[in-house]
Amino acid sequence: MFKHFLFVLLLACVAVVGLVPAADAGIKVYEDGDKFIEIGGRMQIQYLYLDPSGEDSEDTIFFRRLRPYIAGSVTKDWNGKIQFDFGKSLDADEVQVKDAYMQYTGWKNHKIFIGNSKTVFSREFLTSSKRQQTVERWFVGQHNFGSPDRMLGFRIDGNTSSKKFEYKFNIGGESFDPDNRRMDFDTPVNDAGDFTLGWVGAGRVTYYPREPIKRDQGDFKRGSFNYAVEAAAFYWTSNDNNLQYTDEVDGVLLCNNEKKCDLDSANGWELSAGIRGHGLSADLEYNQVAGEMIASNVNSGMYVNGETTIRKWQLEGGYMLANIPLEFVYKRDSMDTDGYERKWYANDFGINYFFNQHKAKAQFLYRVESNVNGVDGADRNQFVMQWQFVF
Repeated sequence: MFKHFLFVLLLACVAVVGLVPAADAGIKVYEDGDKFIEIGGRMQIQYLYLDPSGEDSEDTIFFRRLRPYIAGSVTKDWNGKIQFDFGKSLDADEVQVKDAYMQYTGWKNHKIFIGNSKTVFSREFLTSSKRQQTVERWFVGQHNFGSPDRMLGFRIDGNTSSKKFEYKFNIGGESFDPDNRRMDFDTPVNDAGDFTLGWVGAGRVTYYPREPIKRDQGDFKRGSFNYAVEAAAFYWTSNDNNLQYTDEVDGVLLCNNEKKCDLDSANGWELSAGIRGHGLSADLEYNQVAGEMIASNVNSGMYVNGETTIRKWQLEGGYMLANIPLEFVYKRDSMDTDGYERKWYANDFGINYFFNQHKAKAQFLYRVESNVNGVDGADRNQFVMQWQFVF
């Protein structure tokens, strides 16, 4: 009975979203010369059905993201933005700070960020969650699997006068959330008691052979083909701050927990590319992240003798129909680590229906996973529906 009711509710949500007109992202509620105040946000409601092999299936509906923001300025060439996320909230401690920075725009062809902003690693991560084709970032771009999340510090975005070359650099604080099944980086703004405090530096370069294209996925313009080629790298170090799971015994550093150990350092590199044109939008990315624990007696999860190398890649593409606001999407991605029995890989099949491009859309995705968490034969299917409204 509950599932029938839920299905009717979901159909009603689709109908409501289709009737709501969407404005451009962000609404300026005040503007006077260099002074302005802008408000905006995104709502993403997800229905998730999981069917793991050998286990009972389960389903749930929740706010995947519920992110209001406010931006503004009272000074020429300077502005600021603060964004919170109330999505997936279970209690008062679940509200997270996302973007929270000051920005200087007075330097030609450059922007300077001071505060909490994205680390410039992974094309998929730098593509906004509201402009994704397949509902979720999975292995590539996921902060749970070795890609740095937002960092608290300094960042510079720039490009040449021809705009064919773009470059980004950042340095700042980045925390590590101990869990041997993952390599999970988080911004220190949303810190927990056992997070390892560290520092991250990253840089990336982008080349546009023809003309610049956005990382937004989905080709609404259907113009001629344009391309982007990118490379990036990062380095993270714990600096021996807040090590809660490491003890020294007879001069030897040992992890004192079977499931959580302290990371000493990590580094990664990335090659990626994107193509947009004639209704086609496709991204290809490979990145590799190596990490080393402070203790060498870690043999669980991703780690063997305290070390691991995470190898991830994905090919993601979609084709937009010419006369109907409908996009068909496919993604193939995989991840392997030193501690896995078998490579974890998946195939995604999706359909996106747009009421007003990415500002109001409904997404439907079926994901088929094999060897979940690197366990041979641990398969899982997921069905995800998401409704998005951006203002």
